[in-house]
Amino acid sequence: MQLVVARIGRAHGIKGEVTVEVRTDEPELRLAPGAVLATDPEDVGPLTIETGRVHSGRLLLRFEGVKDRTGAEALRNTLLIAEIDPEELPEDPDEYYDHQLMDLDVVTADGTEVGRITEISHLPSQDLFIVERPDGSEVMIPFVEEIVTEIDLAEQKAVITPPPGLIDDRAEIASSREES
Repeated sequence: MQLVVARIGRAHGIKGEVTVEVRTDEPELRLAPGAVLATDPEDVGPLTIETGRVHSGRLLLRFEGVKDRTGAEALRNTLLIAEIDPEELPEDPDEYYDHQLMDLDVVTADGTEVGRITEISHLPSQDLFIVERPDGSEVMIPFVEEIVTEIDLAEQKAVITPPPGLIDDRAEIASSREES
């Protein structure tokens, strides 16, 4: 199975380094020196990581055969793709790969069907499940412990305890003004 682990950004300096936008929770494993990564577009790769370092909070990589700024700039916006075993699990038992969560049935704690996860959106503050409802509409569910209480891969389901208004339009409206 292929997993996108980073996107190459702009060139850094004149010796062939590039900035990368990390898209994995395991950069020390997936983006280590010696790692050979497929690319999108395919004709750019495969690329072998020669060196990696953190500079001002950004990961910088240098690839074998890329020795100058021109070569580094030519890689801009290329996706880096790692080949992983589909049975491989993240080290932390509370972490999941996207492919493990896709197509899980989403149900409430009382067993009410909500829908099926069709997409996972990775935002800066949290991840969101995009869930297709049985009627074809979509609902976004924050992937946070307070709402997603259980992921059961064996049963292929995600159990949620949604706050009022998240999956229905019966939100509780509180007002600090007293009724006149």
